[in-house]
Amino acid sequence: MLAPRGPGRTPLHEVGEAPDYRFTLANERTFLAWVRTALAMMAAGVAVVQFVTGLDLVRHVLGVLLILLGGLLAGVSYAHWERNERAMRLGERLPHSPIPRLVAAALTMTAAVAVVVTIVDLVE
Repeated sequence: MLAPRGPGRTPLHEVGEAPDYRFTLANERTFLAWVRTALAMMAAGVAVVQFVTGLDLVRHVLGVLLILLGGLLAGVSYAHWERNERAMRLGERLPHSPIPRLVAAALTMTAAVAVVVTIVDLVE
């Protein structure tokens, strides 16, 4: 698997041949979509901590997890963008990404916890 650029690694613009600009722009749009998702997760985390009432420990844990997942997603999305761009420039297959599955799993678990918190809050 290709790794993001690090010390001693060839700059992206010097690798292979420039791909069709439409592919580069599509790759950039995908990156920006992941960044929007990361921002939404971080905003949701802040909202959970600030506006959810009751169950202080649960809401703080849920909020912090959402904020951390959003930050992680932002960093991982850049690495994914760079791997895809390198692969396109070198004429290789695009690398597999676990990001969609991880985001879906994290949001599913968050929704489950949110439902439980809501039900417990209604019962009290």
